[in-house]
Amino acid sequence: MAFEVGFDTVGNATLILHDGAPVLATDPWIVGSAYFGSWGLAHEIPAEQAEAVRKARYIWVSHGHPDHLSGDSMALLKDKVILVPDHRGARVAEDLKSQGFNVRVMPDRQWLELTPRVRVLCIADYNQDAILLADVNGRLVLNLNDAGDRGWGGFVRRTVKQYQVSFLLNLVGRGADMMNFFDEDGRRLPLAPKTPLGATLSTRANYWGATVAIPFSAMHRFQRTDSAWAEPHASQVEEYQEGFDGSRCELLPAYVRYDCSSDQVTPLNPARSRGPLHEPQEFGDDWRQPLLPEEKARLAAYFKRFERLRRNVDFLRFLVGGEETLIELRGRDLRRGLTFEVPRNSLMTSVQYEIFDDLLIGNFMKVTLHGDWGPDRLYPDFSPWVAKYGDNGRAHTLKELREYHWSYFRRDPAEYLRHRVDAGFVLPLQEATASALRSRLGANSAFFRTAKDVYWSARARLF
Repeated sequence: MAFEVGFDTVGNATLILHDGAPVLATDPWIVGSAYFGSWGLAHEIPAEQAEAVRKARYIWVSHGHPDHLSGDSMALLKDKVILVPDHRGARVAEDLKSQGFNVRVMPDRQWLELTPRVRVLCIADYNQDAILLADVNGRLVLNLNDAGDRGWGGFVRRTVKQYQVSFLLNLVGRGADMMNFFDEDGRRLPLAPKTPLGATLSTRANYWGATVAIPFSAMHRFQRTDSAWAEPHASQVEEYQEGFDGSRCELLPAYVRYDCSSDQVTPLNPARSRGPLHEPQEFGDDWRQPLLPEEKARLAAYFKRFERLRRNVDFLRFLVGGEETLIELRGRDLRRGLTFEVPRNSLMTSVQYEIFDDLLIGNFMKVTLHGDWGPDRLYPDFSPWVAKYGDNGRAHTLKELREYHWSYFRRDPAEYLRHRVDAGFVLPLQEATASALRSRLGANSAFFRTAKDVYWSARARLF
């Protein structure tokens, strides 16, 4: 199966670029588990591709979730040049540097030539996600992994138009986010109705203008006994054919080799992972263990750092080992809040390493909603402030949040404002970007007036 120039897709979100030899691998989860052992790979990594990851000179990491930044896998890749997005807070970059990795931060929207026939371009966004565009012998690969358009969509669509052949690799699937929700009567809240994955994938590919779509970034299975309930709701590779509209783009298998000199397609057909389910104790979790008094104090201090939570969340309640810990965020009637039922070890590990999102995505923690949370549940009033801007972006106070959004706004003011209006984020826009602009530039500055003009011009076009 040897070839000169092209790419392989394997694992969950691993893209391997070749030019005579392996050049770059993305998000290399090739061994171990993720999310406190809750996730395993849905399919085995073929030996040839596993070796190619180990031989690649460059590794690109999109963001900090463990199905993309796998600690067990990265331990095998200490000799690589690690390319990372230019995220505000620089958490991934700094964490990897502290572990002895050779880290190189990629400036937004600048092509980096890796070989004469392979170059890559990265864009980070304010959701602490990032995308990678790869030009492989004149074919464009859009590795959007878990990211959605947050101010880079226009640039990407313009870039796609420059290529006759382009591939979309993007998360379209189920089971890759928090699903374990309950009401106050203890009933699990219904999941969103299943829609044909193929129909969604082809619609997404048409939106970006891609000529080929490849299922990507949703290739896991639930393997803990306390998260196995979610496995029937996870995506399966066979489902991507359902509803796929091939009139404008082609569907390739999730695991594939593509030769970018001959345009030959070779399915890899890895075996499905069929290991046994694992007990929580294998990952240090005993549901019977309560929190120690000092751990309760650390838990409260952790959540009280997120100033923005207090505007919309009255309380957080934790049930650990049968004992309750209540964290009051606002000094008034406690009506709107969340109860987390969770094992002690994973909870305190998430607090210690500031990775609370890993608990949510693992789907063994049970979350009860108190009050009206709307159809999107933890969005936008909890998860972004804790997991995205706080844990990863290092923005905890309102001042830090203003600085955080300012840093992304100034990378492309027009695209940023257009996206925020298009997504319906008028109030967050006013709170974050406008406040940062006023405080830094002054309400009467020429740049601030220009930004306002762009904002209202975008609104006029969109509404």
